[in-house]
Amino acid sequence: MALTELEQKLKELKELAKADSIDLGDAIESIERKLETEQRNSSAWKKVEMARHPSRPGTQDYVALICDEFMELCGDRAFADDPAIMGGIGRIGDRYLTFIGNRKGKNLKENIRCNHGCANPEGYRKAMRLAQEAERFGRPIVTFIDTMGAYPGLGAEERGIGEAIARNLKEFARLKTPIISFVIGEGGSGGALGIGVGDKIFMLENAWYSVISPEGFASILLRDASKARDASNMMKLTSSDLLSFKVINGIIAEPEGGAHNDPAKVAQAIKAILLTELEKLEKRSLQALVRFRKQKIRAIGHYSEGQA
Repeated sequence: MALTELEQKLKELKELAKADSIDLGDAIESIERKLETEQRNSSAWKKVEMARHPSRPGTQDYVALICDEFMELCGDRAFADDPAIMGGIGRIGDRYLTFIGNRKGKNLKENIRCNHGCANPEGYRKAMRLAQEAERFGRPIVTFIDTMGAYPGLGAEERGIGEAIARNLKEFARLKTPIISFVIGEGGSGGALGIGVGDKIFMLENAWYSVISPEGFASILLRDASKARDASNMMKLTSSDLLSFKVINGIIAEPEGGAHNDPAKVAQAIKAILLTELEKLEKRSLQALVRFRKQKIRAIGHYSEGQA
């Protein structure tokens, strides 16, 4: 039952109980519980829809707004260039950084070319090449995550998509340079993790981050892909959920209606956090940086049961 229908039904029952002095407490309580559940589900699903808004700023938009200069670097030096992941060297003032992020298109043609931001193995190998180059030249790494997951095509499997992501998880964890990650839209599965191992991870307010998409969760566990809206709340994938689980380090507020209503404002917020956190991370020795990063990764998922 839709939210508006539940709200109308609750209103009618309360009016009937008041007018006719009928005890409808159990029915009213039942609908109030359903309404509360629907409101929670709606809130999570609205964030998923916001993260998928066709006008939502992507990696290329934030890089252009944050950097004074940017030079894109292409290719994995083995097979091909994957446009679903973009990367290169950016300058902010007198500081040079390596930027890596998922790229979605701005129209149908670009979306098809970029697989809607779902990368092939060569995309992750390109990301690894750029990250290792950054380490070699002492540049910090900034990653922007915005993908439903890695591309699930036959060619991707044949060329080793699983191996490419696994290698990135291993190598990013021990890179001797600061890494800061931002989940700017969708953060799905290993596709997100392939460039998501960082010293600090931040999420935009209306982004989501999870082991699988709501549709995938609904198909597998609820046996019905149309229940994605219900699944989104069960999955605890919102920025506030991830902050409470200590998976991320902070949430970046968005303008009313979403980041697409004022991309420049959101970019400035990202830039401010980026420069502040880099200043803190660069005070650590490279050995300490890697040690704390590994400790952060290993701590995710730990929990303590309360006393009965």
